[in-house]
Amino acid sequence: MAKAMFGAGCFWGIEERFRSVAGVTDVAVGYAGGSTEAPSYEEVCTGATGHAEVVEIDYDPTKVAYDELLEVFWDVHDPTTLNRQGPDVGTQYRSAIFTYDAGQEEAARSSKQSADSSGDFGAPIVTEISPAGTFWRAEDYHQQFIAKRRQKFGGLFR
Repeated sequence: MAKAMFGAGCFWGIEERFRSVAGVTDVAVGYAGGSTEAPSYEEVCTGATGHAEVVEIDYDPTKVAYDELLEVFWDVHDPTTLNRQGPDVGTQYRSAIFTYDAGQEEAARSSKQSADSSGDFGAPIVTEISPAGTFWRAEDYHQQFIAKRRQKFGGLFR
């Protein structure tokens, strides 16, 4: 088993997308890249802690390659908007790849360069690439947020 960590705006939607990838065994939402120990959602939302909303992914590298996870990452958000995804604004919504080892860092940098030079995004990519550091798991009510709402409200919540 291996881990990957990505920030791509609000963690609810990207958690849902990564859960659908074959070879991904678990996805947790949380916070990374900041300076406060054990931050709460309310603290992270102020932007003062420096954390990004992220997903930490457990995956089986014999079933899904890290490069494939990077492809999903580029597909699920706009990596050209600094500290913003759609209506969500602030450093906590920044585009970020947090790497666990030198191999992931090299793959992330290569993937970013390829994505940037592809012209697919129409603007320069601003995605941060940093060592993973500590992952702080978000409060339970954030875990599988969309799936829980879909069960409760059916087709009204997609």
